[in-house]
Amino acid sequence: MNKFNSHIKIGVIALLTVFVNSCSKDNIEEPDGEPAVVSKITISTNTNVLTEPSLNGSFKLTLTKIVNKTTTVNYTISGTATNGEDYKMIDTKIDIPANNLSILIPIEIKDDGETEENETIIITLTNTNNPDVEIGDSNSAMITISANTETFVLQPNETLNYMVNQNATSETIALFYNLKILSQTKYLIGQHDAFSSFYMDAGGDSDIKKTTGSDPSLLGSDFMFITDDLNNELLSNWYFQQEQLITGHAKEAYNKGMVNIFAWHFREPFEGLHFYTSEMTTYQKQNAFKSILPGGSNHDYYKTKLEKIADVAKSMIGNNGELVPFIFRPFHEFDGDWFWWGAPYSTAEEFKTLWRFTVEYLRDVLQVNNILFAFSPDNKYNNDTEYLERYPGDAYVDVLGMDNYGDFKNKGQMGVDEANKKLKVISDLAIQKVKIAALTETCYFVEPGVSNPITDFYSNNLYQALTKNEVELGFMMFWSNSKDRYCTPTPGLSTTPDFITFTNKAESVLQNEIPNMYQLPN
Repeated sequence: MNKFNSHIKIGVIALLTVFVNSCSKDNIEEPDGEPAVVSKITISTNTNVLTEPSLNGSFKLTLTKIVNKTTTVNYTISGTATNGEDYKMIDTKIDIPANNLSILIPIEIKDDGETEENETIIITLTNTNNPDVEIGDSNSAMITISANTETFVLQPNETLNYMVNQNATSETIALFYNLKILSQTKYLIGQHDAFSSFYMDAGGDSDIKKTTGSDPSLLGSDFMFITDDLNNELLSNWYFQQEQLITGHAKEAYNKGMVNIFAWHFREPFEGLHFYTSEMTTYQKQNAFKSILPGGSNHDYYKTKLEKIADVAKSMIGNNGELVPFIFRPFHEFDGDWFWWGAPYSTAEEFKTLWRFTVEYLRDVLQVNNILFAFSPDNKYNNDTEYLERYPGDAYVDVLGMDNYGDFKNKGQMGVDEANKKLKVISDLAIQKVKIAALTETCYFVEPGVSNPITDFYSNNLYQALTKNEVELGFMMFWSNSKDRYCTPTPGLSTTPDFITFTNKAESVLQNEIPNMYQLPN
């Protein structure tokens, strides 16, 4: 967030003079004697659901690197729709011209005038005629043809087809499905650091539980301390103690039936001290992101951080011995300039490259199967084209999110309508792509003597933004409370009745009303 309420122990960092430089744990080097593959090719879709006859679409084939000669890609076509009857005939191969990164396979739907059940088109890449190009892990994609997008309903046994990880655990598949279905009528209410950050430092129950009698239904956490260079994994180490606290809370939340989401305020890779560009040198700002790209000077360092995340993901075990699923939200608010991964410090293609590498390294190399991946810019877009400018593809994203503080800050109905318009963009995209839409971070900070409460902020302003114009969101998350200011009120404040009214809305779900998010229906 652009006004991150950090509880970093700055004094601890300032006093520590030893910088721990992690060694590379690279285990995907090409074996000796084998040439490195120049490029890999993957397939994705621009939308996962097409309608008959109003909406066409396409499959997109993308190379990881440009090659200097034309490459023929062969693929199989399967699914319940018939090639040439339900859609215009397509070939089983396509040429990517030399020096091009991608090509589209257009799908033109035919209207046969009949009412039919959903039909599917599945394209699976098989091989190429170019020895310098091999098929990547995301080698298959599916489009569903629906008589009307309003009638499309995700089926439990089809859920995996729309997810990033085809080897996801059963609980992770169920989480995706249940968030998607729930979003059609309700939304989970979450809060970052709900179990550890409190208004006026009043510990104990979460502030939401103090006020409503129930915990939030979603808990926000952060990998920041966990991946810090100074975390040496010794019990006496403050950062490791934070790791234990954070993962302990995540497991507690899961065992209560709640959903977990992790952000990552990742410190720059040169000194490992800052994530805000305002605290970095010009060189660090301009080079931090580029340095962790494949081939960059800090790429191996970046892989050690992903390995730490993988270790943590595999260590979080529920009461019944199962891995705890969670939503991972890296590089959030990337359209701003306040973080070093922001838009001014990389091209759109560089951002997509790193995102895809991050997913593939966690999923394919480290074999982490309990993560849903959330794409979450700030509120700087106005339409789907702008939102998708840095989008890495459907094969790499499960949750379409947005962080939004600015539209809720004393802008009245105009701000409410702006926030709703932007949520409508991601809601419509999530319907088309069969993904989950969410307001991944928000707050109007009330700070006595600095910012006064807004009348009916929760039950009117926020509620309208979340629900007007048939917006469908799986969850919304408040930022954390702190000693001096709050996002969610505690008992006895002037805003408390309004917040209770908001949480009592038919669409609002707290922990005491959450359905079983980790089991598919029979």
